[in-house]
Amino acid sequence: MSHQQSSHEQQSDAELIAEVLEQTKEAGEDLVSEAAETGEVSIESLRQQLEQAQQQAAANLDKALRVQADMENLKKRVQKDLDDERKYGLAKFAKELLSVLDSLELGVQAATADSPEVAKLREGSVLTIKQFESVFAKFNIEVLDPTGQAFNPELHQAMAMQPSASAEPNTVLNVFQKGYILNGRLLRPAMVVVAKAEDKPADSAKVDEQA
Repeated sequence: MSHQQSSHEQQSDAELIAEVLEQTKEAGEDLVSEAAETGEVSIESLRQQLEQAQQQAAANLDKALRVQADMENLKKRVQKDLDDERKYGLAKFAKELLSVLDSLELGVQAATADSPEVAKLREGSVLTIKQFESVFAKFNIEVLDPTGQAFNPELHQAMAMQPSASAEPNTVLNVFQKGYILNGRLLRPAMVVVAKAEDKPADSAKVDEQA
């Protein structure tokens, strides 16, 4: 980009218009001086040449404003890309860490023996999980554990439907695997079991008639 284009980017619309009008005035004065020197003093000729100069000045102003608008749009796009990279650049890395966290949580669930060795292993795994949670909170990674909440297809993945007398239909009964959100964007959906209405028992009267 040339030095002239850089200067146009820094100017306001009012400054650009003032500059173009000044150029138009100077061009008109030059035309009058030239005509006077050569003896061409036709008013109509001068009027036509002045109109051409004004049209050219207007075209130049339009180009300058378009360049300025394009630069503003480019700056906004670059800024948005930078913001997205800052917010979501960790997504791929975070997904890799989730598999490690899942393994730790499964290990804690499986470590049910009462031996001192197992107890120490479970305690160490629990502390490591808490460290993961602290790091995730630092980088705005939120946990999705929707047990008891209404099923949301945008955040949850239904793995099974299960009849339930105690829960409303379309309510999450159990969570197979927790989900996660990074800065408001879904990182991984929660895998859940969803409640459905219980099957109605066969009508007793019809059973008696069949008997």
